[in-house]
Amino acid sequence: MPPARRVDEDLPVEVIDLLTWLRVERGRSPNTLRAYEHDLRTYVAWLDEQGRSVASVTEEGVQAFIAELRSLGRAESTIKRTMVAVRNLHRFLAEEREGRADPTAAVEVPTVPRGLPKALTEDEVLRLLDSVPGDEPLDRRDRVILEVLYATGLRISELVGLSLGDLDLDAGLIRAFGKGRKERIVPVGGPATRALVAWLGADGRERLVPERWARRGDREALLLNTRGGRLSRQGAWLVVRRAGERTGLADRLSPHVLRHSCATHMLDHGADIRTVQELLGHASISTTQVYTLVSTERLAASYRAAHPRAQRER
Repeated sequence: MPPARRVDEDLPVEVIDLLTWLRVERGRSPNTLRAYEHDLRTYVAWLDEQGRSVASVTEEGVQAFIAELRSLGRAESTIKRTMVAVRNLHRFLAEEREGRADPTAAVEVPTVPRGLPKALTEDEVLRLLDSVPGDEPLDRRDRVILEVLYATGLRISELVGLSLGDLDLDAGLIRAFGKGRKERIVPVGGPATRALVAWLGADGRERLVPERWARRGDREALLLNTRGGRLSRQGAWLVVRRAGERTGLADRLSPHVLRHSCATHMLDHGADIRTVQELLGHASISTTQVYTLVSTERLAASYRAAHPRAQRER
């Protein structure tokens, strides 16, 4: 069988078709598409070395690819992620093209034990939120980033994607767009709402507005950078990292840790798991259930530390 036709002498047309489908039909984010492309480039490069094509690979070939990744010392989590992309490629081709077999159908994807999220304590979060005391525009913006991440459990990409029209501060609500552009309404607490009001005032966001907007869409962006453009994901990440450095939490802090902390603290205080699932935008309740393990572990640790008869005799 002849090798698959290349697009721009780069990726096989099958991979281009999958990436296009994921972007157009499934609404996958640019970060997800980049991850898929990276992993599928690894797969295609290996197929080329073996003299195979996407169309001609067999189940034994896929197994050999997994063995090659292991021989290179790749972590099981990396292998699993790569194989998710490979499996989706062949499943897509089997569904879209009649007579195309799926060589990954019977291949077992490596399982990776799910680790428990490392949430901050409530005192640590309060220390973090109090770490931006100034009143300059960037101080006001940075307080919004920290307060909203913890108050809502938004992903960092969801936060920087917010536009002014996504806010209803009178009702204390935010409209967020998660994976696959799935929309959800998220409540915002009092401190985060006050931080947003201060940022949107005359001494906040308005002082970063440029004379002329450089890019389409920046005018409506909630968070701006120093040049008046929409704040990037990397820019918001840097704000969180600097706050971690100021408070001695740098080695434990990330935007996702604030998301973990939001969920864990809500469960600690009696929130229903379905409520937390809706807040975080999880498609499956099983994704949210990992946070119940965190709360159970913390409950057990507190019990062992505080109850006079908690220690078992050996």
